Amino acid sequence: VQLVESGGGLVQPGGSLRLSCVASGFPFRRYHMSWYRQAPGKERELVARITSTSSTTTYADSVKGRFTSSRDNAENTVYLQMNTLNPEDTAVYYCNAWWAQYNYWGQGTQVTVSS
Repeated sequence: VQLVESGGGLVQPGGSLRLSCVASGFPFRRYHMSWYRQAPGKERELVARITSTSSTTTYADSVKGRFTSSRDNAENTVYLQMNTLNPEDTAVYYCNAWWAQYNYWGQGTQVTVSS
């Protein structure tokens, strides 16, 4: 099982980034996919969750209207489009897959918002 995130980096306030998470080793289309983030000294928090069929997507209040999550079940990939980034969005972003008793995590990708 692997979840490999990419797309992180350094961006100026107001900028955008698109994170990707490529999954392998499990039946991706069955799994609900989430993005979490963890800033230094803070607990890991849920950013966005998208159901297996993309029928429902939920967001943390802090990112609503700025972030959009989507998935491509044919490509085993989930995305997080992040717009209007601010310094409070600086964190390591993790991809998560869960279904029934199964729960998998990626290694994370660093997002730094700074001028």
